[in-house]
Amino acid sequence: MTDPMKTPEKNLQVEESQEKNNVVNANVNNQASPFLTGGRLRSATIALCLCIWLANLEVTIVSTSLVSITDELRSFSRSSWIILAYLLTYTCLLIIWAKLSDIFGRKLSIVSSMTLFTVFSVGCGAAQTTTQLIVCRAFQGIGGSGAYSLTVVIFFEMVPKAKYALYTSLVSTVFALSLLLGPLIGGAINDNTTWRWVFLLNAPAGAIAIGLLLLTIPNNFPRHNQPSEENKKFLQLFAKSSLQRLDLFGTFMLLAASMLFVASLQTVGINHSWSSATFLAMVIISCALWIFFFCWECYITGKNDVIEPVFPWRFLKNRIWIGTLVHSFLAGISFTVPVVEIPLRFQAVYGTSPLKAGISLLPFAICTSVGTISAAMMASRLKTPPVFIMLVGTALQVVGFALLSTIPITESIWKGQYGYEVLSGLGMGANAGLLVVITPYVVEKRDQQAVAMGSIVQLRMMGGAIGLAVATCILNSYTQSNLSAVLSPDQLHAVLEQAGAIQSLQPAMQETVISVFAKAFAIQFRVLIGTSAAQYLMILLMWQTKLLRVA
Repeated sequence: MTDPMKTPEKNLQVEESQEKNNVVNANVNNQASPFLTGGRLRSATIALCLCIWLANLEVTIVSTSLVSITDELRSFSRSSWIILAYLLTYTCLLIIWAKLSDIFGRKLSIVSSMTLFTVFSVGCGAAQTTTQLIVCRAFQGIGGSGAYSLTVVIFFEMVPKAKYALYTSLVSTVFALSLLLGPLIGGAINDNTTWRWVFLLNAPAGAIAIGLLLLTIPNNFPRHNQPSEENKKFLQLFAKSSLQRLDLFGTFMLLAASMLFVASLQTVGINHSWSSATFLAMVIISCALWIFFFCWECYITGKNDVIEPVFPWRFLKNRIWIGTLVHSFLAGISFTVPVVEIPLRFQAVYGTSPLKAGISLLPFAICTSVGTISAAMMASRLKTPPVFIMLVGTALQVVGFALLSTIPITESIWKGQYGYEVLSGLGMGANAGLLVVITPYVVEKRDQQAVAMGSIVQLRMMGGAIGLAVATCILNSYTQSNLSAVLSPDQLHAVLEQAGAIQSLQPAMQETVISVFAKAFAIQFRVLIGTSAAQYLMILLMWQTKLLRVA
């Protein structure tokens, strides 16, 4: 028979034992949690937002500084290379940075990429020649590529799934603001001080980001909570078995093929003719590298279990995914060319300041962001099939670019063109945003993270780089062929090297030169009509009997 006097004592012991177990379990759970919390999470968020801001700001901030830069360095015909050098390395290394972080760790990789970005930003600001600036921009792009791709990866590893929606909105907002404010910040800097501060401002901001990353991101993140990872030696990161996973050969061929093709388009019309041996050799080698690249990716996807392909061959067996990738490539052209060429047109044709040229891009930039957010909400909340929204978006793009190609040549700025920017911006934003939203729904589960998302971003940025090269080729070829009979060789060289040289010509000659430049910009937008219309073919390729809807 139980003694009633002992029951409370036993119950008290049981309760104390349960409390101890709860404390132990809570400590175990806290130790096992891979997520960041409290002040560390907030500080890491600030650091990562700063990384993505700086990396993407460099894409557009230079657009309103090109004339000032090339006027000082006397190289207007090579102006697009200042942007392309950054875009090429930024584009081709997005996936490889993500894979490197799997081997060397997120913290070491993102700190290294931000350090590279910051150091070569200072190099850009100190450059004395265009060649020096282009080289530094290329290395700056390597760092920016890592900063962008690794920020996205870390964002979704440091919080639970319940916070994914919040952090997706945060990343999208920072990304949109950096692209939107870039031309304005660049223009304001050029109007008030030297263009060199466009790059030098990255030094203090980059140093702050690096410091916060070192303090807030745990070592061995996101496996910092696992005991086996705590004492992992640094040299173990460079083990042969780990390095063999990298598709270095594929990455090299992708980078080389892209650079050669873009370089061939940049040099034709200025340094070489279309039939020159140099141009043809570059194109042929580029095509050969593309063929070797796809053959290599096919081989390692099917027969090699060690190397992780940068572009898995199984992508080409998915009709909907192929349409999505090519659509992303075309959307990259439709975004990058206007962002660079619209401010350039205002400065060359109307003689506006860099700041006013940046303001001229606002309708396109704002409506691109509005189009992205609106399309995503329609697809997710209203359950509208994305292909329907993309059909409307593509129509807006075609109409907007068609109207931009008909802008009349006037002494003062014609206000109607801002409305044309609104149409093309809304269409561009709708297409670009939905291509990211639908990616997890059209690829295999194993490809939903780094590989698939990296491919979408990489194809979009590559499309922008190649589109900008084509646009520059059109501008250089058209102006040279139509002004050679009007200007002396020295005058033509001065105009191609320095847009400000137009203002030094006689009034009648100025009118002729400005007219030629305006027509060249109009041809660029006619090309965008074609690339935008080609998106219809990709939408048809993505069509299904049971239309895709976003959950």
